[in-house]
Amino acid sequence: MHKMPVRKYRKESSEISCCLKYVIFSVNVLFWLFGLFILGVGIWAWTEKDIFNNISRLTNIALDPAFVLAICGLTSFVIGFCGALGALRENTCLLATYSMFLAALLIMELSLGVLAFVLKDKGWIKEQATTGLRAFITHYREDPDQQNLIDWIQEEWQCCGIEGPKDWDSNNYFNCSSSAVGSREACGVPFSCCKLRPNEIIKNKQCGYDVRKGNYQTQDRQIFERGCMRAFEDWLENNFVSVAGTCIAIMIVEILGICFAQNLRADIFAQKSKWH
Repeated sequence: MHKMPVRKYRKESSEISCCLKYVIFSVNVLFWLFGLFILGVGIWAWTEKDIFNNISRLTNIALDPAFVLAICGLTSFVIGFCGALGALRENTCLLATYSMFLAALLIMELSLGVLAFVLKDKGWIKEQATTGLRAFITHYREDPDQQNLIDWIQEEWQCCGIEGPKDWDSNNYFNCSSSAVGSREACGVPFSCCKLRPNEIIKNKQCGYDVRKGNYQTQDRQIFERGCMRAFEDWLENNFVSVAGTCIAIMIVEILGICFAQNLRADIFAQKSKWH
């Protein structure tokens, strides 16, 4: 009597790499939460300034720090959401969207890098930065976010104005002619332009009063004479390797994100093909 052949069934192992799947998921959950936090900060800042009820207060939306935070946060939120949910649910459409977002960011960063290299000796970048800083100075008292930003720049880089303290003439409060209308800050500069005096722990908020009046000698003034544009150029020159390394590292991470997402999509398609 012939014995019936015994068929051995073996469960085929999954083609989808769990390690790759959960690496993409974990990294993008953090990216998604970070974007959500930054988006919340930007919206909160707009709410504090009552921008939603008075849009006319926006002088230049592209230079509004709250708007920049909101846009960066929204971008991070969308990219992180597509990557995390796409990996967790093994959704090839979301993974493809995630890859396209990263590719678009990568192309934009490379384009900006090439543009900066080509135009670095033509003065266009410096001109655009000067225009932006001048807008910050002009609206210094009108927007608390711009005021805090320019104060941070001047204190951190130990500078004053764009080319020097005289640039504060473009602000209505610090212009020397404002003394005629009773502005106490006329012919002065913000406190962030002042040097910290010896043994001074808390900076005097009135230290910049009258420092640009004719009877004040340059050597007697306790303010920074270097302009912030020059300070930025010095900082970039001293930290060029660190800045370039950071930019390259960010692009490498984006390239790895694209490669990982595409590998996971390929695994998913390979697994689906066995079902048919």
